[in-house]
Amino acid sequence: MTDSAPSSSLSTLQKMLLLISALALAVTLFLVRNGGSIESPLDQLARRSLTPEVALSNGRPTILEFYADWCEVCREMAPAMLEVEQRHSGDLDVVLVNIDNPRWLDLTDRYEVTGIPQLNLFSADGTMRGRSLGGRSENELDSIANALMSDSPLPALAGVGDTSPLPESASAESTGPRSHS
Repeated sequence: MTDSAPSSSLSTLQKMLLLISALALAVTLFLVRNGGSIESPLDQLARRSLTPEVALSNGRPTILEFYADWCEVCREMAPAMLEVEQRHSGDLDVVLVNIDNPRWLDLTDRYEVTGIPQLNLFSADGTMRGRSLGGRSENELDSIANALMSDSPLPALAGVGDTSPLPESASAESTGPRSHS
């Protein structure tokens, strides 16, 4: 009986060490994946984002992203958008607008946001050049950013193009970003 007591104690100690090691590994992987920050890439972008008014008047091209915290595609695209924002820092503004924040209701109406993620693309003088609907890879975002910064034509990607108003028959109540219709 005395031989089995130390062995079960050792087993408990081993389990605790294994649990602590697993937790440390999980935290390390999370920090490495998020660039050393505990915040998600989407939260980092939103926190660092200028207001749309400042971004559209400071002489830099702007990507205005309409998103929501619950949007899976928005969260999946955030690391690529963060990379592009960091790579072009000082030459391009990336602005995030959360459609669930009532503060931005006027912008979602003004820019006819009908789904997310929606990227509205602006030249350095604040003129809207087009928009992009749906998720984008880092290469696609980089192509869009380079076109905006060089004032060249937007890349020919599905879902990227000039904006156009909704047809008169479309009801604003049935085509909002939260309608999923």
